Formats: sequence, structure tokens, C-alpha cells
Amino acid sequence: MNRFDRLTYTDKIKWRIRILWALLIGMLIYMVAAGELAGDSRKMTDFANTAGDLIFFGGLAYVICSIIRNKRLLKNRLLLKEQMQIEQDERNQYLHDKSGGVVMDVLLVMLLFAVMTASLVDMAAFYFTAGLLAAAVLLKWAAYWVFSR
Repeated sequence: MNRFDRLTYTDKIKWRIRILWALLIGMLIYMVAAGELAGDSRKMTDFANTAGDLIFFGGLAYVICSIIRNKRLLKNRLLLKEQMQIEQDERNQYLHDKSGGVVMDVLLVMLLFAVMTASLVDMAAFYFTAGLLAAAVLLKWAAYWVFSR
């Protein structure tokens, strides 16, 4: 039993908000560093440019929306209780675990980072990592679909 198991659901939401803020700051630092150190943008394909932009700015929007949603949960006890029931639902936990669980989630985030970085540096690496990302997403989706039947 780790230390986070003993936290109340409200405390877990507060920790999520802290982690999301740290992620947001890290993403902004990455954006500045990548802008300064990235390769020649003339060598990027349109697909790589669009994919990199979608991943970064989509991720930025997702993190900001998650912060707002979690802060809203803390203000409304009814929403907090409803979200807790959804997250602690055994069927949802079972499907998440069978479709790769936390390990697959971390892999997907790492692949997103790799695709975004490769889109700035090397097109061969970009297409390779984009293919790996597509395969991982397809595997997760297929496993989720199979086990939900």
C-alpha cells in the first residue's frame, strides 16, 4: 500500500492539479527549448509540421482543460462524488487494466513526446515513431474493444 492509497479523493484531485501545473510548465519550457534548438523547418513535411503542432497544442489545451475541470470538481461536491464513482467503477478499472493499464498510458505519452520531437528533427525518425504511436493506439483500442464485449 503506497502513500497515495491513504489519501482522500479530494486530496488526490489536489495532487492531480499540482502535477498538471508542473506538466504545463514543462511543456512551455519544452516549447521554448525546441524552438531554439530545432532543426531547419524547411526540411519538415507538411504532415510532420501539422502532427507536431496538433500534438503540442492539443496537449496544451488538454492539460489546461483538465486543470479547470479538476478545480471545478473541488468546488462542487456533487460533481466530485459523481466523478469518484465513475473512476472507482470496477468495470472501467478492469477494462483499463486489460487494455494495457498505466504502462500503456505512459508508453503513449512517451510516444507522443517522441513523435513531436522527431517532427522537429528528422523525418525518417518522425515517420517511424508516428507508426509506433499509431500501432500502440490501435492495440489499446482493440484490447479495450475485445474485453468490453
